[in-house]
Amino acid sequence: MSSTEYDVVIIGAGPVGENVADRLVQGGLTAAIVERELVGGECSYWACMPTKALLRSTAALRAARQVPGAREAVTGTVDAAAVLARRDAFASHWKDDGQVSWLESAGIVLHRGQGRIVSTGAVEVTGDDGATTTLTARHAVVIATGSSALLPDIPGLLEASPWTSREAAAASTVPGRLAIIGGGVVGTEMATAFSALGSAVTVLARDGVLPRSEPFAGERVTESLRESGVSVRLGAEVASVKRDDAGTVHITLTDGDHVEADEILVAIGRTPNTRDIGLDRVGLKPGDWLKVDDTLRALDGDGVLAGEGRLYAAGDVNRRVLLTHQGKYQARAVGDVIVARAKGEKVEDGPWGRHVATADERAVPQVVFTDPEVASVGLTAAAAMAAGLRTRVVDYDLGGVAGSSLHAEGYKGHARMVVDEDRKVIVGFTLAGPDVAELIHAATIAVVGEVPLDRLWHAVPAFPTISEVWLRLLEAYGR
Repeated sequence: MSSTEYDVVIIGAGPVGENVADRLVQGGLTAAIVERELVGGECSYWACMPTKALLRSTAALRAARQVPGAREAVTGTVDAAAVLARRDAFASHWKDDGQVSWLESAGIVLHRGQGRIVSTGAVEVTGDDGATTTLTARHAVVIATGSSALLPDIPGLLEASPWTSREAAAASTVPGRLAIIGGGVVGTEMATAFSALGSAVTVLARDGVLPRSEPFAGERVTESLRESGVSVRLGAEVASVKRDDAGTVHITLTDGDHVEADEILVAIGRTPNTRDIGLDRVGLKPGDWLKVDDTLRALDGDGVLAGEGRLYAAGDVNRRVLLTHQGKYQARAVGDVIVARAKGEKVEDGPWGRHVATADERAVPQVVFTDPEVASVGLTAAAAMAAGLRTRVVDYDLGGVAGSSLHAEGYKGHARMVVDEDRKVIVGFTLAGPDVAELIHAATIAVVGEVPLDRLWHAVPAFPTISEVWLRLLEAYGR
């Protein structure tokens, strides 16, 4: 056994852990990061990057077919093998050499193995060879271990070797028939991708399609999936699953109906990677999501600081927002606040302060890369009402904006703005339509900056672009 001392030890070298470590080193502290799998984490190899690579090629082909002149130049169909090869490149062929090289260049020390907290300020790392190293943290330990796919307790499911988001993102072949349990982001994106690549896809959406989005978004995605040949079964609930000796998956629904598939993807949610990291040593329950204070320090069940206030939790594990970009946002706050506390500097822990993640509650941007894309930030109309805000909802047909007809023939889309009537600021914004992903940051700035509607009238959108929807929404709201 060997022992090494650092200012901070981070468990988990995904994008959250990497960004925490980078901020620490830039702030003048030393940092060690512990990783049992690939440096770069879920986003780099099994989520954000490879899944968007799967979706992009077919989206580009679809876009070309919607523009006369370009449409006539398209003579073939999508090349599934080429799409998978491009996906492999974006996943770095599941090798982390480049990410490890970056850690070294940034002055961050990597320890390979399973990290477990053994006491306040101490983490034991067990390598593949069984050797252990104890890392001592002078100032803090940060948990950034992320989450994994949740597998429900459905009879026969585990024995049927289901896909999770990992297997879907890394699939080496396109199944002839794919059944998907879940109509959320992962389920709808993978239905979009594999349908376009040639699979006959069935989506079993017990709780509906994109149930946390504005209703019009789920309705438009459902309509589009069905138009592309996907069977979307709203309200369908799985009773049992069985894979036969020939490899066919037999799915029995609670209403007695049956679905057959070559592969089954489970996409119903996530579970925290906290079961085997030593939480019991600091008074926390292994396997639980971690509660945090405003500066992302871990709390016990009574709301008391865990680990003597030196234990932080960033990213998926704190369950505030399970999105990579939001986890990196938290990471910047965590890295900076640890540096501030270590140096005795002022902690800016008020709303929108440097050391808090206020946007997690008020201004989370998200894009669902389906056809059509769904981009949103802030609160839905229903969430704003539930929060007790006095709101006004303004809708506009994106197809009625001059720029949309230039963008694609027969462009169909929808925009919604949720206004806090007492403060006259936007608290929610949702777009559903082709290529709306690149439009959402303007709305994010408006929500985060709490820009008054009167001032937004002076933010003149360029003509002819789809961004002209901002003017149309303001006109519909009135002045």
